[in-house]
Amino acid sequence: MRHIKILALSGCLLWTCLTKAQEMTGDTTVVLPENNPVHAEMLRNLRADENSKQASVSRNRLSREQTTGRSLLRDGDDREVDYRDLRSVNEGTLVGVGGYMMKDTYLSREKYGGLGFRFMNERMRLTKMANYKISSQNIVNVDISSVMNGARNANFLSAFADYSLGYHYRFMPDPYLKVLVGGSARTMIGMVYNTRNGNNPMTVHADIDLNFSMLAIYEFRTKRSPLAIRYQFETPLLGILFSPVYEQSYYEIFSLGNTAEIFNFNSLHNKFAMRNYLMLDFPVGAATVRAGYFGNFYSTNVNLIDRYIISHNIMVGFVKEFAAFSGREMKRRNLYNSAYY
Repeated sequence: MRHIKILALSGCLLWTCLTKAQEMTGDTTVVLPENNPVHAEMLRNLRADENSKQASVSRNRLSREQTTGRSLLRDGDDREVDYRDLRSVNEGTLVGVGGYMMKDTYLSREKYGGLGFRFMNERMRLTKMANYKISSQNIVNVDISSVMNGARNANFLSAFADYSLGYHYRFMPDPYLKVLVGGSARTMIGMVYNTRNGNNPMTVHADIDLNFSMLAIYEFRTKRSPLAIRYQFETPLLGILFSPVYEQSYYEIFSLGNTAEIFNFNSLHNKFAMRNYLMLDFPVGAATVRAGYFGNFYSTNVNLIDRYIISHNIMVGFVKEFAAFSGREMKRRNLYNSAYY
C-alpha cells in the first residue's frame, strides 16, 4: 500500500512538472487518456483554452492600428508589421494556340504560314520601392511553330524562348482601376530551320532589349462573380541583336571567326516589335481562370536580311495568388496559416 501511495505521489509530481513546463513554452496541447472522466474533463478544458488563445491570435492578426499615420498589424508575438508588407504573388500559367506568319530572307524570300503553340508563365508582385507603388513582373515565354510556304513544298520549323523582367509605377485613378507604366528588360533566343535548304538550312535569333511597357487592369463584378480584365502593351526601344551578314554561312562565323558585323545595335530605325495582351480573370468553382488574346509582331532589317514573325494566340490557363517568404521575411510567416511552419 505504501508503494502504491509513493507511485501515485510521484505520478502527480511528474504530471505537475510536465504541465508547468508546457505552460512555460506556450504549448498547451497535451495528450491524455480520454477513458478517464477526470482526464477527459481536463482535456476539454485544455482544448477550450487553446481555441481561445488561437481566436485571440487571429483577432490580433486581423486588427489594424493607426500609429504615426501607418496601418499596422499585430502578429501572434505582438510584433507590429506594416500590413502593406504582406505582399502576395499573382502567378498565371497559360497555354495557347494560334496562327503564325514568318519570313526570313536569309533562308528564303517566300512567306510561310501555319500553326504554333505558346506557353507563358507570369508573376507579378508589389515591391517596397516608392512607398509600395512599384510592382515587378516576370514573364517566361516559349513558343514553337511549323509553317509552310505557298507552294506547300517546304517548311519552317521554329522554336523561341524569352524572359523579361519589368517594373511599373502604379496609378489608381479609380478604386477599381490600376494603370501601370514602366519598362522591362528582355532577352530572347531562338532558331528557324528550313527543311528544304541544303546550304545554310538554319538561322539563329538572339536579342537583348530595353522596352517600354504599360498595363491597365480593371476589376468589376457581375451579380455573383468578381472579374478582372487586363490590357498590356510592350515595345522595344533599343537593344543588341545577333544577325549574320547576307549569304554569310555559320561556318564562316564559328569556324573561321568572321564575326565583325554579327552583333548590331537596334532601335526603331531597324527593328519594330510589339506585344499585346488582353486577358480576363474569372472564377470557375474554386479556381481562377485566365483567358484571352496574345499578339506578337516582330520585324528586323539588319545586314540586308529581312525578318518578321507575326503570331496571334488564344490563351487559357489558371491563376493563383500566394504569399512568398524568403530571407528576413520568414519572420512574418506566423501572420498566415501554414501547413509547414
